[in-house]
Amino acid sequence: MKQLLILSGKGGTGKTTIASAFIKLAKAKVYADCDVDAPNLHLVMNQSAEAKRSNYYGLPKAVINPKLCVQCDLCLQNCRFDAIQVGLDYQVDDYACEGCGVCESICPVGAIFSKPVLTGELMLYLDDAIFSTAQLRMGSGNSGMLVTEVKKQMRTAAITDHDLAIIDGSPGIGCPVIASISGVDMVLIVAEPSVSGISDMERIIKTAAKFQTRTAICINKFDTNIENTVIIESFCQKFNLPFAGRIPFDPDVVKAINRGQSIVDMDCEAGRATKNIFDKTIKILFQESLG
Repeated sequence: MKQLLILSGKGGTGKTTIASAFIKLAKAKVYADCDVDAPNLHLVMNQSAEAKRSNYYGLPKAVINPKLCVQCDLCLQNCRFDAIQVGLDYQVDDYACEGCGVCESICPVGAIFSKPVLTGELMLYLDDAIFSTAQLRMGSGNSGMLVTEVKKQMRTAAITDHDLAIIDGSPGIGCPVIASISGVDMVLIVAEPSVSGISDMERIIKTAAKFQTRTAICINKFDTNIENTVIIESFCQKFNLPFAGRIPFDPDVVKAINRGQSIVDMDCEAGRATKNIFDKTIKILFQESLG
């Protein structure tokens, strides 16, 4: 099963809009939303079945037993994350604690122990397709680990033969993006023709290169800045990166999203351009795999 990952350097570039269109065009039976901080692919895909939900526990965090604590102050003095709070008792701030274990190791009376903390929820939809996603709890870390579980859940559920899995990744280049890239066959970067968009694109390309992952580029809302669009296309040509195409700014995209539809569910200019990009991307993906 080939895995196509769709990424962008920042939120708001149209990554999920394009991912949902690709899923519809491919009639994909396996897909995932790895933007665990703010998953929204389900809003467009209109799942009919209830999700199978399971709790996700990230790295353990420290807990202080007030009955054993002698208030020696060693944990407070040695916590570099300022996670120890002092009131009537010594307590650990779950949001500040990084689970490093220093306080537990230096406590002279064994009053501190590590406890698994609920940091998110995994969701798996199994109706006419396999859709894996998750929601990270507010203020929780370990988003990269949760992304890994989303992909693992998707692959485990896809026990029968499938040609293609489409993954909607996270914005940026942090841990969730790195976890998203790991193991995929190709990355399609949705670039934005702005100064920050060009910088974001270059950062993702460098990140994907560390994994030796095939990368292609498309530009969304290209006509909002033709000059920067030309810069992106020239960059792709200079570094021999496949350029999948341009998508124009189209007010009908907003109408489709407000209706809970994909842009290929209605006849619009952006939808037609996305169809062309899809055809080219799939050709690149499977030609690369055959080569």
